[in-house]
Amino acid sequence: MSDASFADGDEAPLRLRALDADDLAVISGLVQDAVFPGTEMTWDRKARRFAVLLTRFRWEHRGRDAERVQSVLAIEDVSAVQSQGINPKDADTVLSLLSVTFEPGEDGAGRVILTLAGDGAIGVTVEALEVVLKDVTRPYVAPSGRTPSHPD
Repeated sequence: MSDASFADGDEAPLRLRALDADDLAVISGLVQDAVFPGTEMTWDRKARRFAVLLTRFRWEHRGRDAERVQSVLAIEDVSAVQSQGINPKDADTVLSLLSVTFEPGEDGAGRVILTLAGDGAIGVTVEALEVVLKDVTRPYVAPSGRTPSHPD
């Protein structure tokens, strides 16, 4: 018997859960450069869930064709959502996600910060950290055919 490798789950959709800052750093790396229109964000107050349907680059498959996949990024136990520098109702503007971080508060509560390109941000106040990333479509070759890059 041997340890599992990335190749073992080659075409399996991702389903990851972050319950602490270290887990969230893994999810943040996987959603870097994901894109979505503001209209694909939703906050279900009754269910206490904030979710974004995004198109993420498949960083876990670097070195192959540039692939993207649609994924849901869901944040649980949400008590408030704020945004800065974006219009969530603007369907024409495509937002680009740079990172997802956690600012801890008291007793496990805190804020999940989604940092966007162009000085935009979304702050999600939570009672406890729980973030889920789940692929919901099959991967496809990115229309640009390129891997996202960032200048030094």
